[in-house]
Amino acid sequence: MISKKMQEAINAQINAELWSAYLYLSMSMDAADKGFKGSAHWFVHQFKEEQGHAEKLAGYLQSQNAKVVLAPIAAVQTEWPSVVAMFEDTLAHEQKVTAMIHDLCKLAAAEQDFATANMLQWFVNEQVEEEDTARGILEGFKAIEGEKVGVYMLDQKLGAR
Repeated sequence: MISKKMQEAINAQINAELWSAYLYLSMSMDAADKGFKGSAHWFVHQFKEEQGHAEKLAGYLQSQNAKVVLAPIAAVQTEWPSVVAMFEDTLAHEQKVTAMIHDLCKLAAAEQDFATANMLQWFVNEQVEEEDTARGILEGFKAIEGEKVGVYMLDQKLGAR
């Protein structure tokens, strides 16, 4: 049986994942407004992924006969000075989410909640991928910053996701 403390922590993570989805949707809208259709497409996929993460956590709580409690989603930033700034914020945000997942893992270990610890391993692995992907895209945009053709080509590549 999952503890009340763990339920509350996972519910907080569900809300954080939904906030992340909202952030990526906002980035998508701003990227589209700036003419970065490929990046906008990439961010829409991130939006959907984050929603999926929230659903996965909610499904886990329900499988443990625990209540899912959705909280209001706080406002997110709506404009960035550049696509580079968007991906800088993306990497920083994913690093923050990684720390949150690690905190959940620490709690599961402290409570000897092996079922939750096992479920969270998927998120640990996912965060490695999320950070690596964001870092790679950011490095790509930084490497070609100021080169319009290069920026255009990388943006197009992101649209093929």
